[in-house]
Amino acid sequence: MNAPTTTRPARPERAAPAKASTTPRRPMSPGVRRSVLTAHIISSVGLLGDCAGFLAVAVRAATTDDPALASSSYELLEMFSIVFGIPLSMITLATGLALGFGTKWGVLRYPWVTAKLLLVLSVILVGALVIGPSLALMQDGTGGRETTLILAAGWQVLALMLATGLSVFKPGRRRRARPA
Repeated sequence: MNAPTTTRPARPERAAPAKASTTPRRPMSPGVRRSVLTAHIISSVGLLGDCAGFLAVAVRAATTDDPALASSSYELLEMFSIVFGIPLSMITLATGLALGFGTKWGVLRYPWVTAKLLLVLSVILVGALVIGPSLALMQDGTGGRETTLILAAGWQVLALMLATGLSVFKPGRRRRARPA
């Protein structure tokens, strides 16, 4: 006679832990990625140059004894902001986000990418909330914002230099995916 066999209930299979995907939802083709990356580098370097030039002219305007030169300098600074600063900062932000969403780097996956995003946003906000109003006061003759303009432009140059360094060295590890 055969002995009754006892069957053990099957152990439920454990699902492998979810791995954060390194591929973007809509990956860019290599040609598109290179084009967007080129536009990002050109706009970022252009923005850094614009901010450095802005800083130099702001220092000159603040230290001159010639009111006509100071007035002309503040007009030039407004032109720098409108012609170069605003468009280049928006292109830098847009191409950076496109690269983040369309490549393995992501936008919030790596700390250095997140830091670059925050630095570019700080440059935009300082321009809109500090430099713009200060420049308007300097142009209408109210004055007294020379130091504010210099410090704000100095921050922009520093922030963009830090962002460039982060792009080159890419410090930090990838953020771990949080369990669901």
